[in-house]
Amino acid sequence: MNWRRLLLPFSGLYWIGTSVRNMLFNIGINRSVKFDIPIINVGNLSVGGTGKSPHIMYLIDLLKDQKLVSTLSRGYGRKTKGFLIANYSTKVFDIGDEPMQFFQRFKNKILIAVCEDRVFGAQKLIKHYNAETILLDDAYQHRSIKPGLNIMLTDYNNLYYKDFLLPAGNLRESRSGVNRADIVIVTKCPDSIPAEKYNEINKKIKLKSHQQLFFSKVIYDNKLIGKLDQIEKSSWRNLNIVLVTGIANSSNLVDFVKENFANVLHLEYSDHHNFDQSEIEYIYKRYEDTEGRKLFNKIILTTEKDFMRLNEESFLKDDLYYIPISIEFNDKDKFNQTILEYVGQN
Repeated sequence: MNWRRLLLPFSGLYWIGTSVRNMLFNIGINRSVKFDIPIINVGNLSVGGTGKSPHIMYLIDLLKDQKLVSTLSRGYGRKTKGFLIANYSTKVFDIGDEPMQFFQRFKNKILIAVCEDRVFGAQKLIKHYNAETILLDDAYQHRSIKPGLNIMLTDYNNLYYKDFLLPAGNLRESRSGVNRADIVIVTKCPDSIPAEKYNEINKKIKLKSHQQLFFSKVIYDNKLIGKLDQIEKSSWRNLNIVLVTGIANSSNLVDFVKENFANVLHLEYSDHHNFDQSEIEYIYKRYEDTEGRKLFNKIILTTEKDFMRLNEESFLKDDLYYIPISIEFNDKDKFNQTILEYVGQN
């Protein structure tokens, strides 16, 4: 038995609190602000690990040539407060690892903003920076803004309807929260979904008339990116890897790395982990102890998000690489059309 199930009575208290809060928004006692520009929210019912960042980046790629796009998040893990816009002098602890990841990908082609107060942040982006579309990152439970399009993600390997509320499970609010979604995306799917599983998901989610369901999978790039160079896939099989992850669920990445590299040592940390000096030294020692240094066939591999925090460390930076990822949809044309029609009409 999962020991967390013993905490189900406390989940009942959590349900009461979150349900009352949602009710206050639903009946208008708590106010949700609606803006005149397209606002798309990407979030989930569960705590982390559903793949929000690559889906945000997919939307950026789709929309960046249509309108002036901005992302807005609270900037989890940053050491600053208030409203900030990323620029070329911004450091990871100014805005957080995920916003930094967006900036490194897209530079000044879009606006990357962080602010604890989402309403104030949106007002600043519209009034002072002329933002034409805002992508809210991880704001499904932050209902002070009323998005025009609500996208809810759920992990294929940990579907929300099989989960429980905190602290017995990982849900931030009850399963009924799915009803606020306009689009539900089942993420991290395998290459082929068995027909019975596909039918089960469709049946369990019970889509409303206004909702659409999509399935997405992670696509790993064919090259590794480092500060000084890139390593093409043709060379991977000879590499010994020290894999460092600080994400909510690393199982898919671990499986991929084990399939494609010679030997893998996995050092796993919590999501958004801030590495202290002793941990950096430990990572480097494990790397030093790995076979292959004299033959130049070993590296430290991490995720793109973790790379934002680790690439300035003098011990690691010359040996550190990440593998970019992207998203592929089961019905890309329909998904793109839904997004572009919403943005074009608002």
